[in-house]
Amino acid sequence: MIETLTILLGGVAGLLALASLAGWLLARRASSEEARALVANLNARIRAWWAMVAIFAVAFLVGKTLTIALFALTSFYALREFLSITPTRAEDHRAVAVSFYLFVPLQYWLIADGWQTLFQILIPVWAFLLLPVLAAIKGETDDFLARTARIQWALMLAVFCISHAPALLLLHIPGFEGRNFLLLFFLIAVVQLSDVLQYVFGKLLGRHQVAPRVSPAKTWEGLVGGGLAATAVGAALWWITPFTPAEAGALAFAIVASGFAGGLVLSAVKRSLGAKDWGAMIEGHGGVLDRMDSVSFAAPVFFHLVNYFFAA
Repeated sequence: MIETLTILLGGVAGLLALASLAGWLLARRASSEEARALVANLNARIRAWWAMVAIFAVAFLVGKTLTIALFALTSFYALREFLSITPTRAEDHRAVAVSFYLFVPLQYWLIADGWQTLFQILIPVWAFLLLPVLAAIKGETDDFLARTARIQWALMLAVFCISHAPALLLLHIPGFEGRNFLLLFFLIAVVQLSDVLQYVFGKLLGRHQVAPRVSPAKTWEGLVGGGLAATAVGAALWWITPFTPAEAGALAFAIVASGFAGGLVLSAVKRSLGAKDWGAMIEGHGGVLDRMDSVSFAAPVFFHLVNYFFAA
């Protein structure tokens, strides 16, 4: 598996090298202010991708523990971003603290320890019931439902949903033992490539917006062109998975569709709060949650499809 991962990561690095060269050439040829701004944004995204790929490469190659720790840290920062731009009150601080310092580490410890059943119900059952109790004890009823729902939403999206990505390492698939890292690579590669290709197709061909008030940059042309291209890449990666080419293509399509839905929904949440980005941690990409919005929807969909149809 290490040899396969090395080949795959080498291929990704090669593609990024070509993208960096293209960005450099475009920057030299850009003449208008608008073109320079567009190329600068593109190059910022490419630099950010170099950093993110390097981090994931180290995690993949070092092993399971570091990979789970990386996703736990990602969830922690994503949760912080969500709650930073979501109004909370002093009466909510106990529930917020429990979310950060109990449920984030406990969720990922369950994955590291292999507790698949409990990991799937910890947040949607136990956290869902406990958090409003902690808020109610404070005795403040103003806007109670909206306040508690914000914290529950944040925990579900930033922690529970994202944690399904490293949880792929738990699945027992006959004949695929010891190679589950490749499922995680497949998920991340397809969902992020879909985002990139939708952006590229949208810039080149985009004319008809999907939801102008929610995300003006998302177009039908970008969705169809980028989504189909990412689905084709997913089908071409069947050889690193336990799937046939048709199955890999179908699962890649599910990742693309759910990832697009995640990006659209979280864009609506941002717009409702008057924010353009979730944060500014990653140059050219906004915050952590801006890069993980697609993963938050795609990871649980992919996990449960694979678990239902392929796991023992």
